[in-house]
Amino acid sequence: MKFAAFSGVFMAHSIQEAMKLTKKLGMDGIEIAAREPHLSSTTSTPRIQEIKALAADLGLEIPVLAGYMGGFSTASDRECEQAFSDFNRLLEIGGELGSSMIRVSPGGPNAFMAYDYHYAKAAHWLNKCAEMAQKLQIKLLLEIHNESLVETVDSSLRLLKLTQHDNIGMIHDVGNMYITETDYGRDSIVNLDKHLFHVHVKDEIRVKEAGAPGTFLNLTHRGQEAFLQSRLGEGEADHQPMFDALKEVGYKGWITLECHAPFPAYERLNHDFQAVQKMLSKE
Repeated sequence: MKFAAFSGVFMAHSIQEAMKLTKKLGMDGIEIAAREPHLSSTTSTPRIQEIKALAADLGLEIPVLAGYMGGFSTASDRECEQAFSDFNRLLEIGGELGSSMIRVSPGGPNAFMAYDYHYAKAAHWLNKCAEMAQKLQIKLLLEIHNESLVETVDSSLRLLKLTQHDNIGMIHDVGNMYITETDYGRDSIVNLDKHLFHVHVKDEIRVKEAGAPGTFLNLTHRGQEAFLQSRLGEGEADHQPMFDALKEVGYKGWITLECHAPFPAYERLNHDFQAVQKMLSKE
């Protein structure tokens, strides 16, 4: 397995500083959040070349560009066309940076509120994205995420069955799945099977109300709930069964750490990286 830092954790830093801190952490690569000030579909060619050169100098890979475009299931046709255009530009950037995966959003609403037409529309546009990505041998990533069509393994497979390309797969995310209250242990890894393309790691905990640093609100099957972003071991999302399952199935892909707990960015990622290594070392 290879480890990457999520540049979104370092949004208070420039992308250059984020890359240097990732190297200092001892990670293999950086997953770049595709939004400014780090990177976007409007980023200039000289800055892309600068990022590429710095990655080479640091010996860092850029396996994933974490796009925020999409939302196809509920967007208008014009909005979908714009998202598709933005995706194609990010695809070009990914090819230049040597990225093998790009994240897109299928859209919402929560899976338990969605209808067949939401899945059908998302699949239509995802197929278009996947067809373009396939030309560059790049994989399309959908993140198992609360408040989306793909907030469980079952709803993820429901959408994937409507797609026509084998370069579309899932990001497993225990933190998100904890929020949804869906299984995120061994069965979730085994059931995703060949559709497991990537892994995100972060911890969360339910709290009584939002407002304090690191807290946020989310719509779940219970209604609006409050959560606190936490460092691994300080929240309620138990990652050990997931890591055990990754070893069991022989997962050889990337794991991105994206802790957003209210601590300095380097400190929280360093804490989580050490925690992950301990979990992986357990027999």
